[in-house]
This record gives sequence, C-alpha cells and structure tokens, in this order.
Amino acid sequence: MAAPLSDGEKRKQISVRGIAGLGDVAEVRKSFNRHLHFTLVKDRNVATPRDYFFALAHTVRDHLVGRWIRTQQHYYERDPKRIYYLSLEFYMGRTLQNTMVNLGLQNACDEAIYQLGLDLEELEEIEEDAGLGNGGLGRLAACFLDSMATLGLAAYGYGIRYEFGIFNQKIVDGWQVEEADDWLRYGNPWEKARPEYMLPVHFYGRVEHNPEGVKWVDTQVVLAMPYDTPVPGYKNNTVNTMRLWSAKAPNDFNLQEFNVGDYIEAVLDRNLAENISRVLYPNDNFFEGKELRLKQEYFVVAATLQDIIRRFKSSKFGCRDPVRTSFETFPDKVAIQLNDTHPALSIPELMRILVDVEKVDWDKAWEITKRTCAYTNHTVLPEALERWPVSMFEKLLPRHLEIIYALNQMHLDRVAALYPGDVDRLRRMSVIEEGDCKRINMAHLCVIGSHAVNGVARIHSDIVKHSVFKDFYELEPEKFQNKTNGITPRRWLLLCNPGLADVIAEKIGEGFVTDLSQLKKLLDFIDNKMFIRDVAKVKQENKLKFSAYLEEQYKVKINPSSMFDVQVKRIHEYKRQLLNCLHAITLYNRIRSDPSKSFVPRTIMIGGKAAPGYHMAKMIIKLITSIGEVINNDPYVGDKLKVIFLENYRVSLAEKVIPAADLSQQISTAGTEASGTGNMKFMLNGALTIGTMDGANVEMAEEAGEENLFIFGMRVEDVEALDRKGYNALEYYERLPELRQAIDQISSGFFSPGDPGCFRDVVNMLMHHDRFKVFADYEAYIKCQGQVDQLFMDPWEWTKKVIRNIACSGKFSSDRTITEYAQEIWGVEPSSTKIPPPNIPRD
Repeated sequence: MAAPLSDGEKRKQISVRGIAGLGDVAEVRKSFNRHLHFTLVKDRNVATPRDYFFALAHTVRDHLVGRWIRTQQHYYERDPKRIYYLSLEFYMGRTLQNTMVNLGLQNACDEAIYQLGLDLEELEEIEEDAGLGNGGLGRLAACFLDSMATLGLAAYGYGIRYEFGIFNQKIVDGWQVEEADDWLRYGNPWEKARPEYMLPVHFYGRVEHNPEGVKWVDTQVVLAMPYDTPVPGYKNNTVNTMRLWSAKAPNDFNLQEFNVGDYIEAVLDRNLAENISRVLYPNDNFFEGKELRLKQEYFVVAATLQDIIRRFKSSKFGCRDPVRTSFETFPDKVAIQLNDTHPALSIPELMRILVDVEKVDWDKAWEITKRTCAYTNHTVLPEALERWPVSMFEKLLPRHLEIIYALNQMHLDRVAALYPGDVDRLRRMSVIEEGDCKRINMAHLCVIGSHAVNGVARIHSDIVKHSVFKDFYELEPEKFQNKTNGITPRRWLLLCNPGLADVIAEKIGEGFVTDLSQLKKLLDFIDNKMFIRDVAKVKQENKLKFSAYLEEQYKVKINPSSMFDVQVKRIHEYKRQLLNCLHAITLYNRIRSDPSKSFVPRTIMIGGKAAPGYHMAKMIIKLITSIGEVINNDPYVGDKLKVIFLENYRVSLAEKVIPAADLSQQISTAGTEASGTGNMKFMLNGALTIGTMDGANVEMAEEAGEENLFIFGMRVEDVEALDRKGYNALEYYERLPELRQAIDQISSGFFSPGDPGCFRDVVNMLMHHDRFKVFADYEAYIKCQGQVDQLFMDPWEWTKKVIRNIACSGKFSSDRTITEYAQEIWGVEPSSTKIPPPNIPRD
C-alpha cells in the first residue's frame, strides 16, 4: 500500500484552508525569522526544534493581537450584554493549529515553514496540551469558547491557571502511574499576564454586624493575578478572552503578625497561599470535600465577580472611573453561566457584594442575582454532587454561610406557604442537609439562585426535571430547560480531519464550517459511487497514519485493515469499560475454540485516565492491559484480534484517534451519562456508534435513524424496572455460558498468571454489587457486536451508513448549542458581522 500523504502534502491540494497568497507566505517567513533571531540573540547560536516552535507560535500570535485589541475596543464602544462563562476547568489542548485554522493562516504558515526546510506537523507536536480539565465538562467549556467567539458574542471564559493540569498517565507493568503535568515548564506563548488587574481575595476572618451594615473582618488575603489567553472566532476577526487567575501571596504575607521573628519562615509560607492555583483536582464525576478545593472554588468566583463589576461600572474604553452607580441594569448587561456547581459560590458572593459593599436592598439584590445567574447541571450520579460541610464554611467563608442560611430560610418560607404541613418536602428541598454532619447542597443553592437550570441532553434534562430536582421543577417549571451539548467543528473536523473536510467541501462548499446543519446536503450523495470511495479512502488514510503513530510511539504493530473499535473516555464504572472487556474475552474465546473459522479482524482500543484515588477504575485499567497481554501474544489469534490500551489519552491524542476510528463505543448504563460529547466527535468523523439509549446517543439515533446506529440494551425504563425487581448478577452468570467462561477466566487468574487473585475485587463487584448492571446488557451487546461484524464485511454498505451519520451530525455543533443558550438563557443574539481586520482603518 502506498504511504499515506502527510497532512502537509494534502494541504497543498486543497480548498478549505484557502489558497496561500505569496504576500502572506513572505510575511510569515519574515516574521518567523525575526522571532527566531531574537530567541537566538538572547540565548544561543544554534536553534532547536523548540525554538522553531516558539518562533512560529509568536508569529501566529502577532496576527491575533491587533484583532484582539480591536475586538475589546468594539465591545467597550457598543457596550453589549457580556456573557461570563465560569468554569473550574478549561480543557483546551493545543492552541497553535487551532489559531492558524481560525485565522485562515494555515496554508501560508505551511508553505512558509516548508520553504524554510521545516515540517509544520513536527513543530505542532512540540506544543504541550493545556490540560486544565478532566474530561467532558472541561472540554465542553473549550468548545463553547470557540463557538461564542465565532458567533460574535461578547463572552469571557473565567477559570484557574493551574500550574499542574491533569496528570500524565504512564502504564508500568499494566498499572496506571501518575506523573505531574508541568505544562508551563518551557513557558506559554499564548498567555499574557495582566498584573495591573490583580485583585484581593479574602478567606477566614469573622463577621461584624453594625447598625451601618455588615463587615467581614480579620481575613487572610490572597492576590489573584489574571493571565489572558486570546480566543479567536472562525474567520470573523473576533478575538475574545479567556482569563485565568493565578494565586499570589501579598508581599506582607505572614509578616504582619507582629511577633513572627522568623522572616525566612514567613517568606517560605507564601507557598501556602500560592498553593490555591497549584493543581487541578483529578476527579471526574466524583466529589472530594477537601478544603483546598473549596478555596479554589471561592478564589475563582471572588476574583471574577470583582472583575465583572469593575467592567460593568466603567463602560467606556480605556476608562477605569466608575460610570454606572445603579445596579438596576446589572442583569441587562451581565449574564453569568455556572458550569456545574463548582462556581456556585457566585450566588452568595454576588449577594455579599450587592448587600454589604454596594448597600443594595436585600430583596432587590436577590432579584438581581437570580436574573444574572444560570446553572448547567452535568451529572445525576449522587457521588458527584457537591455537599460541603457547614463546619468548613463556618471557618473559611463565615459571611457566605450567613447569607446561605438567610437565602435558604427565604426559600423554605415560600415552600411552606405553598405546601403547608409538608415537612418532608421542606427537608428534601432545603439547601442545608441535616444529619451528623450538616452539609450545604450546592446544587440546591444553584437552583434557587438561578433564573435558568439546564441539563445537557434531552434525556438528561428529563431526568433532572422528574427525578433529581423533581420538587424544584414542581415549584418553578419555567426555570428548567434543555441544551443538548455540541462540539466545535473547527477543531473536531477541519483541524483533526482535513481529508474528510475536503471531500465534504468539494461536494457542498465550505458553508458547513460555520453552519454544520448544511451537512444534510450530503444525503444527496449517499449513493454516489465516487463520493463513497472518497470517504472510505480518507478513513483508510487516517487509519494508516494512526497505525504508524502507534508503532512509532508505543512499538505496537496493528493491522490497518482491521476494524478500529475505539472506547476513549475517563475510566469509570458507569461508562462500562468492563462490558467492552467482556466482549474482547468472548471474541478471544470464540477464536480459540475454532481458529480456522473466518473472523472479522478487530483492533480494540481503550483509553482514558482513572482518578488516582479510584481503586476500581485502576483495576479496570490493569484488567484491560492484562487481557491485551494474553490476546496479543497468542499465536492462534494472530491478526484477528488485538487489544490496545491507549496511554495518556488527552485532547491531542483524541485528535489523532477519532478520525481513524471505525466503531465508537458509547455503552454507559441508560440514565447515567448526562450527554457525552466524544460520541458526537466520532459521528462527525465517520465512525459508526454502538451504544445504549443514553445521553446524546438518543438524539444521535433520532437524527440519523435508529437503524443507522447499533443501539442495544436496556432503556431507562428497563433499568428502573430492574431496580424495582432487584438486579441479580448470578442469574445472568448461570444462564449465559460465554459470560460465565469469561468471568471464570478473570477470576481464576487466566489473565494474571503471576497473581491469580489480582482481579478478585473486580469479579466481586460484578457478581455482588454492580450498580451499573454490566451483566444485564451483556447478551444484547454481544449480539449487537455480531451485527457490527456483519456490516463491516460489506464496506460499501458500511460507508453508506457512515455518510448518513456524517450528514445527520449537524445538530451536534456547539454553535447550535451556544445559539440556544444565547437566545433562551442569556437574552442576546449571535451576530454574523465581521469586525474589520486591524489593517483596515476603523470608521
């Protein structure tokens, strides 16, 4: 087979990135050489690949700054309603290529770098991922920033500049080992520190109630230093800002204590304050009630709200004097979106500022707060809900505790008036949970303090209304909405799959990049032989390229004509990687029992990180690697089956594996995955989905037709019925011989000959306390996988289904999601007007 074209060679032939004008190329070369020269003058006289990367990054950054400044000027002059997206996670990945794509610079850079005898793709690989997130929630925030800029909204992402992001995962002897992610080691070319906007954040202390009002005194101060990162829209000259806060100790930190004789100790103790922004908590869908985490949550909220209010008060460009003094219009000028409950303290903090500092009347302040804030719920798993001990609040945020108590009293008075005598309802709806340890239910705080509450897929929003927040929905049904998640087609099609983007653009033009619903036009070509061939060819090239990458990085040889069967996501019991394992073992046993029979060859790839403290998730990784160890070294199996664990799954690896996948596994127990977004990325990139009716899979099946996905297993109603009846794993174990064989092999040490008892915890969980009912879906799953095999043997029909899936994936653009947030929650309209570029004088 011919070696696949490099992306660089492919870009020479193409449309979507625009033709590189000679002037642009010369400009980029000149700028690149200038940046390289400054680097080398400063340091050395021989350039390393990293020097080339930084020279290119700075060259591309130069094209951003004019647009960035102009965009911010534009906002100051028009004074639009501003959108503040608050999130403790922004999982951005790499920035270089995304910036080139959105500025339409990719071809010019490619050509310029080529003329300088360098390879653009090699330079792109040097960049560190900005891994400031765990998974779906943090990546969603990143997609939303891209869409908000592309839709011309005056939007800001606010979060924490973690010094260490999500850990790097190493696999050692089949086990996950964590390594600190020192992503800033070589510097970050995309951020700009803004010390002039540094702000104080207060902790601890006590509350004084005086006739003149309330004062929070004797606090400890930590400074919040902002770092701004530009967020470019797609070819519209809009560049928004992501502002991340870093913790700094004030210079008098611990030195003001009059009797501290130890100056050295005091200076060393600055670390205590600065630890706030040191590291991202690596839990996905799990609440860990640590004081440092609560400090992080208040830190981002307190700094951000000061910033929001400063910007609200001074509406004219370059002017820092307060202009507005009345907060009457605050909700008309400011929308705050809470990405899960992590920034929930925005609600009591805004109340504190309005009431204690700005002297607004309590009821008026509460009306302003509710009209300003909106809350997105991301999970229904009880272990993920944030419930902070009252005792921790009492110590760390005493004034906020008082405010929460007062808000809760107001709320319960209203409920009691509407439902007299219903004490159980009061208990269920209270923000304060009584018990041995009194706790604050942050989700309840968010619901009462917001004017809109949304789930992230239709099925999830229904569960939110009828189960998780049932009582609240009965009280205020108009508050509850659905906003099905989406992904940005810039990163998740143009950037990661240029070959596919091109064959699409050839057929329907380039409009789909900013209006993904235009992919529907591909339905006209579903029987077009040439198009079917082109789509299949792109997939084959992507598979060859990914095979080469795996071989180079991990020394694993795989069969590129096998089915690439991929499950990449955080490792969690509810996501049921174990069901995937059972299928792999079942396939293995079938091959072993009849090696001469023809099998559809598969490469099963599973990737994802386990939270460091999540024992079962770590055991699941060990099981996957152990199964791979046995299967991949069995001569009877040969090329028919391989099981690969993809180490250190992250955004930049997703961009490589997703375009190469044939089959996408989305197999959570119905009712547990709020939405999923990986499912959408695979659909857009030409993989078929095997999945349960959970999360956004339901809407994917609705868009493409259920017969064009491989849907199996229990629906939510079936799971509920099984819960009422009582789930008994033993029943399935005894009834299904292939399941029993697989479990017996795991349990006997067949996959862990050196340590036969290795997986007893896994087997014990599956047999006796499996909340996610793996065995209940096993039979349907195996049968459905058989249908996958059948179709894969008919490449023509397979590719037609692929095309139908791509054509029906338009709904899942984050541009559609953000348009809905804008119109139905924030009360603003997206705009398609282009800001004039910096080289054109302003009106």
